[in-house]
Amino acid sequence: MKILQLCKKFPYPLNDGESVAVTSLAKSLQQLGCEVTLLAMNTSKHFVELKDLPKSFNHYKAIYTVEVDNQVKPFDALKALLMGKNYFLTRFESKEYEAKLKAILEEERFDIIQFETLQTLIYAKSNIFNKSKAKLVLRSHNVEHEIWERIVDNSKFSLKKWYLNHLTKQLKQFEIEQFDIIDALISITKRDLSLFQNLGFNGNGQVTPIGLDSTYYRPNFDCFEQQPSLSFIGTLDWFPNIEGVNWFLELVMPKISEIELHIAGRNAPESLLNLEMQNVVVHGEVENSADFINQHSVMIVPLFSGSGMRVKILEGMALGRVILTTSLGVEGIPAVDGEHIFIANTVEEFIEKIEYIKQNKNSLKAIGENAQAFIKSEFDNLAIAERLMNYYGELVNN
Repeated sequence: MKILQLCKKFPYPLNDGESVAVTSLAKSLQQLGCEVTLLAMNTSKHFVELKDLPKSFNHYKAIYTVEVDNQVKPFDALKALLMGKNYFLTRFESKEYEAKLKAILEEERFDIIQFETLQTLIYAKSNIFNKSKAKLVLRSHNVEHEIWERIVDNSKFSLKKWYLNHLTKQLKQFEIEQFDIIDALISITKRDLSLFQNLGFNGNGQVTPIGLDSTYYRPNFDCFEQQPSLSFIGTLDWFPNIEGVNWFLELVMPKISEIELHIAGRNAPESLLNLEMQNVVVHGEVENSADFINQHSVMIVPLFSGSGMRVKILEGMALGRVILTTSLGVEGIPAVDGEHIFIANTVEEFIEKIEYIKQNKNSLKAIGENAQAFIKSEFDNLAIAERLMNYYGELVNN
């Protein structure tokens, strides 16, 4: 089976959920005998030098990139608003990318064209697909408009909130309009697929969680012999992450003691990098996320906006960490509170769980081991990819 994977950013390095999700599936499909070709935007925000890719990044039959300037620019945002366009989407419009896509389709036949995330679907209406017999598949990493609805709900009233609300309504309409264009929708969670169906999607749908190669993750259980410490890692210019971090720093951290919080992630704002707070260490971007996670027994994910599945939670569990997150953070991950993971939703619940962690150090390793076994059982990348490949086979032959 020949698959063309379209991405709005290059899926490397593997330091964010989208890159892990894209790369993990592509690698697994290749191991199962598929030919996977990549066409990715090499954006100004996440630019990658292809010559620096490791030799292990060898699962694609061919890699094509197009440089795209997707920096947020106030003038362009205003222009899009006046023209009735959605700036969430127009930032990813590129004539060069469309031309490269057309050239690839003229040179080669594919069975599946897999649009990774909603933003790549702005090219789906193009007439360049008229001659292609490939099935057009949206792999939806989340319900995009739902993320922004939650962000708007959690924002204070302002002109920015009005503008985000306007864009979010446009985005929801665009998301619904794609139902008639795609041949199939691949969602990360059952909940997301149900939400799409409630919005009117009645086509081919398949749930394909993010899978992990458990052999890649090497837990360090020695840290459970030490005093517990908390870690947070995530892209710090993504609103749901910085919102959660600020909430925790403002409302939870001042009410706990004798436990350190270590924060890591790229694009941290100056206010966070310059933070001076007792028992809080801000590392900024770290070279290896797994090494950072392994240094601390507990990973916090205080998430109150967002959608889809949190890859960092899966990675933390694969590394045998104790995860402390919200009900929203664990969406799509059928882990049991107190057995595989800890769940808290309020300031009081977070404090209660952290006090339990401090007083029950000897029980933490068992929860970490349960988490690791849970990932091996429920989120094996090859098993997940094989189910998708079989689904693709049926889709192509019908």
